[in-house]
Amino acid sequence: MMERLRAMREPLKYVQGRDALLKFHEEMGYMGKRWLFVCSNSGYKACHDKIEKSFEGLDDYRRYEIFGGISSNGEINKMKAIVEQDNIDTVVAVGGGSAVDTAKATAYYSGKHIVIVPTVAATDAPCTGLSVIYNDDHSFDKYLFYPTNPDAVMVDTTVIANAPVKFLIAGMGDALGTYFEGRASIRTESASLEGTGITRAGQALARLCYDTLREYGKQAIEACKVHAVTPALENIVEANVYLSGVGADNVNCAAAHSFYNGVTSLGIKHADHGCCVALGTLVQLVRGCVKEEFGSSDFALRSVFP
Repeated sequence: MMERLRAMREPLKYVQGRDALLKFHEEMGYMGKRWLFVCSNSGYKACHDKIEKSFEGLDDYRRYEIFGGISSNGEINKMKAIVEQDNIDTVVAVGGGSAVDTAKATAYYSGKHIVIVPTVAATDAPCTGLSVIYNDDHSFDKYLFYPTNPDAVMVDTTVIANAPVKFLIAGMGDALGTYFEGRASIRTESASLEGTGITRAGQALARLCYDTLREYGKQAIEACKVHAVTPALENIVEANVYLSGVGADNVNCAAAHSFYNGVTSLGIKHADHGCCVALGTLVQLVRGCVKEEFGSSDFALRSVFP
């Protein structure tokens, strides 16, 4: 069988830091002058004023839309109509996973630029090249894979620090599986999440993600509890959003995410994605009988969920 071509995918630009949104236009202005911001309610409240301040003295057109709460086909069609009506250049997601998925799909179907502004570090979705799409009755429709990853991701760590700490912890749980799932994919000669051969660079990012969680996890949780932006918090946000997202895209998922899928398929609607993936990582290691690594991952799990 012909060997797969190795490939790497990632956002064209990643920006992170304290009060980063005050430089939104400075960093993203090259994408056009007409902007549609697809916001969650909490995302609008947390980010609107900073984003507007970044446009001071400029005549760029900005439209903020509070989306319906789920990345449904109907919601995407509504946003597509706004893009066409207002001659939008760039779609910006401001919020959590559903806002991100809605904005990604809107930009893809409209042929526009896409910028992601996550307001929580609960998953690695901002950097990935896919969306989860639902029907209007909230039933699952499909995974929508894109030919490229987002044009840009901007993470304001002040916003992340002021979000509930449970979201940061969930993101750490999601990120915990990246290295072990990727390594399992290499051992079984599986393709990456994007269907290509797995690069050494992808493996290195996945490993760095795990090492960062072990080294800075506890400190970051304590910082988030008091809404402080510290070096440890910055490192964990980068691990949750970038290292995990780009790492997973360029390696693959395995038993840890399958465990989450199985739990939710049983109808346990309150199951938290990150917590389930963290536990699923241990399930994967037990299944593979990697006893010494179970111990080290259990340590990491206790660091994430003290």
